Amino acid sequence: MLTREQLAVDPVDAAKLLLGAELHADSPEGTVKVRIVEVEAYRGGDDPASHCYRGRTPRNEVMFGPAGFLYVYFVYGMHFCANVVSLTDGVPGAVLLRAGEVVDGIEVARARRPASRSDAELARGPARLTGVLGLTREHNGIDLTDPSAPVRLHAGTRVPAEAIRIGPRVGVAVAVDVPWRFWVDGTKAVSAYRRGGKRGRTAEIR
Repeated sequence: MLTREQLAVDPVDAAKLLLGAELHADSPEGTVKVRIVEVEAYRGGDDPASHCYRGRTPRNEVMFGPAGFLYVYFVYGMHFCANVVSLTDGVPGAVLLRAGEVVDGIEVARARRPASRSDAELARGPARLTGVLGLTREHNGIDLTDPSAPVRLHAGTRVPAEAIRIGPRVGVAVAVDVPWRFWVDGTKAVSAYRRGGKRGRTAEIR
């Protein structure tokens, strides 16, 4: 399993570390294991696209650390997104899990995502990924480094640097060109890129 010490680093470094790692989620239906193939890094006070840019709130509390915890939030009134907290206690940072490949528990995953046209689509995108793993707001704050936790983070197979692709984050309203999205080259599970941004909002990372 990945350790808290390994994850207590800058979100950009944690993002690269998480590529190839596996998230294992237990439920009454069975255990689903997903290999992470696409992520996005988010910092705190210097990242206007981050949930923590304007400080600590009840919603983003988990993102302030310590590292290794699961930060789950609800978006658009219909989807859950999952993040792995990085950095140190009191310093906000996290990595959004954007997409993965189901490596075990495929039948449970298919039952949860019956509209998927292929197995590559099952966890393609942050909402689909949480869907196949069965993650909801109830999982917010779980310690992913605890071997007895219902959701656990395993190291998996490290992705070599030459197989990692880098680009802007998807759909953010500000800091749209910051290259903090990372994905594994060649996998069909990577989600489609959609540039964000709104006219008049051009904040950049300091």
